[in-house]
Amino acid sequence: MNWTRSLRFWSNTARKCIGEDRCGRSSLWAVQRIAPSYRHFGGRIVNVDYPLLDRSFLAQLWDVDRNLGSSREKRKRLLTRNGNQNRIAPYNHRNLVYERPFRLSTKDATFVEGKQWKQPPPSQSVSGFLAPHTPEEVQVAPLLARSNLLITRDIEWANLVLGFEQENRYAIVDVCYPQSPVGFIREQSNIVARQLLRLRRPFVAYITDAMGNELFRVRRPFWWLTSSIYAEIDGKEIGVVHRRWHLWRRVYDLYLGNKQFAVVENPGFWNWTFTLKDIDGNVLAEVDRDWRGFGFEMFTDAGQYVIRFGASDSASRTGPAKGVQELEVARHLTLSERAVAVALAISLDNDYFSRHGGWGLPFIAVGE
Repeated sequence: MNWTRSLRFWSNTARKCIGEDRCGRSSLWAVQRIAPSYRHFGGRIVNVDYPLLDRSFLAQLWDVDRNLGSSREKRKRLLTRNGNQNRIAPYNHRNLVYERPFRLSTKDATFVEGKQWKQPPPSQSVSGFLAPHTPEEVQVAPLLARSNLLITRDIEWANLVLGFEQENRYAIVDVCYPQSPVGFIREQSNIVARQLLRLRRPFVAYITDAMGNELFRVRRPFWWLTSSIYAEIDGKEIGVVHRRWHLWRRVYDLYLGNKQFAVVENPGFWNWTFTLKDIDGNVLAEVDRDWRGFGFEMFTDAGQYVIRFGASDSASRTGPAKGVQELEVARHLTLSERAVAVALAISLDNDYFSRHGGWGLPFIAVGE
């Protein structure tokens, strides 16, 4: 019978818990051995060889089992708290969680197996030319007060295998602190618009720090001939990047408010370096698209971009950062202008270096 097996199991458990020896002796109470018995419906348990279990024994057995369960839970919580303090999970920007994969909210962007990153310190001093002048610049300073930003796009397996357009996701790393990301970029768009409009789809991309706090966002509306992308902080538009139409050249105008502060004139074709210059032709910054290997470039959209803003502080150039070639600039961009430069990198990735859902080469703008 099932109930007799259950009673035998609990009796043996109680013997082990209270320290009963093989002879049946115990310092708490005497536990009689339980043997199979038979019971008719509506009748009592009949067993002439063994005494019946009384209610007090069952109450004591339940109390022991409850105490054991409480002690196990306490030990489990203690081990979990002590074991996770110094454990470092491997970096994987898919999950975001990004396996968030980017299915969590912006405030929940832990992105790495539930691990929450700590924000690395800025590699450029937040003073002098980088001193924040507005509350918006104070908000973006932890991410943009850096000399070089490495932006890496995640592999979209559904797009690669099935041609299903997914939301773009990126991880941002400071080359002076390569051990952990300093921020993430997550696109939010309509699933139907992504499949029908492809690269001309409207979307909003959220730029967060390593802890998942939203710093600013970029908004890219639907476009037909030339694209535009807007940088916004707390709903306030601070700048915009307009693309100028040309048969083969890649030309962009960058504005801060209503004033243009830079222009990009790329010769096109095989040139993957986009230099930001002022009205006098002086270099202000540079967006360089890296070659990641034949397999990545031929079959995926997982591009990698380096935004160079100028020299970093000497104290931050340690380890691998010593081998990074710094860009010489005529003047350093402000924090607001750097937010527009990040919007430019996102626009470049969508305009020229995406697969368009087909099998074309990544550096050919099939849509044009």
